[in-house]
Amino acid sequence: MAELIREPYLVLHQETSGFKDVYGGAGETVVVECMRIALKDTTAKSVIVFSHPIGSGAFLPLVSALAYAGHHVIYCNPRYRGNDTALIMEKCVADLGACLKHAREKLGYETIILGGWSGGGSLSLLYQDQAENPSITHTPAGDAYDLTALGLPPVQGIMLLAAHISRAMTLTEWIDPSILDESAPFARSPELNIYDPANPNQPAYTPDYEARYRAAQIARNRRITDWVKQTLEDLRKAGEINAERAFTVHGTMADLRWTDPTQDPSDRRPYSCYLGEPKVANDGPVGLARFSTLRSWLSQWGYDTTNATGLGNAARISCPVLVINNTADLACTPSHAQRLFDAVGHDDKEHHDIKDADHYYIERPDLLPEAVRICTDWLQRKRFAD
Repeated sequence: MAELIREPYLVLHQETSGFKDVYGGAGETVVVECMRIALKDTTAKSVIVFSHPIGSGAFLPLVSALAYAGHHVIYCNPRYRGNDTALIMEKCVADLGACLKHAREKLGYETIILGGWSGGGSLSLLYQDQAENPSITHTPAGDAYDLTALGLPPVQGIMLLAAHISRAMTLTEWIDPSILDESAPFARSPELNIYDPANPNQPAYTPDYEARYRAAQIARNRRITDWVKQTLEDLRKAGEINAERAFTVHGTMADLRWTDPTQDPSDRRPYSCYLGEPKVANDGPVGLARFSTLRSWLSQWGYDTTNATGLGNAARISCPVLVINNTADLACTPSHAQRLFDAVGHDDKEHHDIKDADHYYIERPDLLPEAVRICTDWLQRKRFAD
């Protein structure tokens, strides 16, 4: 097998902030960790750039497989690598923009395609939306953060690979609506607790129960948002302009899909999720939004407040889009891929299913070549590949 070279490097950019939201660092310098991955002794004018709000994906099977297939790949870790507690989506966009400018100006790449894998899909769409239609000058918390002044370079295309529609929308579809009081998270409503045997509503769920359940999930997200906004307002009225608060969100893995395989049906393994047993993951330490801050909640988790809406961003971009759905995915179920595809507001888009593929291609590595073939074929037909 040809030798794969992994070249780590740093991209630095400057910004002014009222307080630190990442551990360490020097002053107003933001450090973006990147890795270029390519076959030894190859050059290219095009590159696939992967990024994810919390990064850490440079060794994903698909990333490596694309590089082995002859594509140059860059993985960009935003400043929040491995920890989304205080993550601000708008700052992830700025970090990705710094990486893309460096790829063009320093590394010489002329064509850039975003590889939006999993949570990187909505980040890619938000980035391209702001590159084509710059509009954001403040975070959802009201803090000044001007993306319109950054001159974000648009990319030539986006690949949405096992992607979900957005962090906020995914959390809302997974959040446990049986928690009616955030100060008493384990006193749960039996009729909304899908893990309680005493719940009279059992799978397969009726359309009426599904509608009630989904509405209760949105209502819980909004209750948290209302508390966050009020807390920020109280701090600011007290003169604590830059003050933050951290908090815990219990019950974040209670999607009806996990207990009823007829919901959003696919080839996925029933009664399971990508974190294992859903009932355990619901209150486990690594659930979505388990630990958050006020500003981060509004930016990445708030159903009504996030700018990373996925579907809304997709409707406003003009570049070609490839969507790949893994039919046995235990994280991003088929409706996410379909909704993203439908949301793209132009006809230069494609949708492909990879039957029986899991989210990471770890259970079915034999299906990686099919994913690479689909991506390569699309890149070549769009004249994005060397």
